[in-house]
Amino acid sequence: MQFEVTILGSNGAVAAYERYPSSQALHYNGQTFLIDCGEGTQFRMNKFGIRPGRLDHIFISHLHGDHYFGLAGLLTTFNLNWRQQPLHVYAPRGLEEIIKLQFTYADTKLKFDLHFHPIDTAAHAVIYEDEHLTVETIPLVHRIPTAGFLFREKKLLRKIIAEKMAEYQIPYAQIPLIRQGSDFVTSDGNVIPNSELTTDPTPARSYAYCSDTLYTESILDIIQHVDLLYHETTFSQLHEARATETFHTTTTQAATLALKAGVKKLLIGHFSARYEDLNALLAECRSIFPNTYLAEEGATFIVGEAISEIAVHP
Repeated sequence: MQFEVTILGSNGAVAAYERYPSSQALHYNGQTFLIDCGEGTQFRMNKFGIRPGRLDHIFISHLHGDHYFGLAGLLTTFNLNWRQQPLHVYAPRGLEEIIKLQFTYADTKLKFDLHFHPIDTAAHAVIYEDEHLTVETIPLVHRIPTAGFLFREKKLLRKIIAEKMAEYQIPYAQIPLIRQGSDFVTSDGNVIPNSELTTDPTPARSYAYCSDTLYTESILDIIQHVDLLYHETTFSQLHEARATETFHTTTTQAATLALKAGVKKLLIGHFSARYEDLNALLAECRSIFPNTYLAEEGATFIVGEAISEIAVHP
């Protein structure tokens, strides 16, 4: 089942060196979830082939402009293109007021239902759930209320061994129960153990998105062992004082957190415009956590697979 993250914007505060402010598109099972919506997000969506018709849920980490200034424009474009299906926005309190004020003075009347879901940035809670996936908040430490997001796949069902189904002439109606772990009882009362009929399911996958924050180990239990962790690395370790002053994280701090959390892979982004060449930042992270990669715009990272499986859009 598809579980991928496409980087739309990787810079912090301002656009520089062809890097745009924060935005990512997470693709899961035919759906697209937008994570943050910095200025220019809709242009990056067009460039990298993100289909707006598959986007029904937007998650905004906090109300600094580089994480949501692209939202009003995106919503307006949806409206001009006669979007009909509802759209859900999950964000700290205040965003609904901001967007509605903009639309009031622009006399914009949406043709689709727009639902705002205020989140408690100080709490770790499930804010979205469907048949296959949950989204949880990750409380972060920034100058204003801020939350990251943990996309966690639900436990998958066991895999059927087709040959055994045929051998024991098991009716198709029994498959759902067997995939959930039930044994099969034949018509003459013999019990066929589930372990003979199925194999273990594919391990559930997870992606954690940690935007602007000071280094904090309070989130270690939440992000423990995730397949892919995105963590802001606004500054080099050489500028640790500036990172602390602005409530941001350095390269080595992010790498240390990834190491302590036992994550499988680390993705770094939200780069300061002072850095044109990002290789030094990457090297600093890899000196502590070797399995670190840059959130390069247009790259799609497959959650739960080898990081070499990266597709870069033209």
